[in-house]
Amino acid sequence: MNNPMLAAVRTLLKETFEGPEKNASWYTEAKPGSGLFGTLEKLSAEDASIPVNGTTIAAQTDHTRYYLWVANSYLNEEEPTKDWKASWKITNVDEITWAQFNNELKQEYTTLLKKVDSLDSSDELTSNGLLGAIAHSAYHLGSIRQMIKAIEVPSQT
Repeated sequence: MNNPMLAAVRTLLKETFEGPEKNASWYTEAKPGSGLFGTLEKLSAEDASIPVNGTTIAAQTDHTRYYLWVANSYLNEEEPTKDWKASWKITNVDEITWAQFNNELKQEYTTLLKKVDSLDSSDELTSNGLLGAIAHSAYHLGSIRQMIKAIEVPSQT
């Protein structure tokens, strides 16, 4: 990749979702599994359904997936019809739905990463969208990790 900004976007997206490479980090813990996927895979549907301050980890996860879907739509020059409130209505999920949320999040992330790899350059709108996807996703990673502490998930405390 010849564009340093796009290379940095790719690195930071991977750290946010997959965790940092090796034992180095730009902003997450410098250990395997500290990205969003590693954090979520340790949670059961029951854990993801526990309310914390008016929301659930399931809702945070689906909202992050939804945000990536919107970002991917814009990067494909589409104008999606948005319903930001829908993901926040999620309370209880069963194991099948929880697995579906995680799979759909991975699909949207993979789509975004492929889009980053296919860009030759980035205009202001694309740059803002990509940087916004990093910031938004990192925010929800932090929120989820704080929620895990609040509900005292044994596998993660």
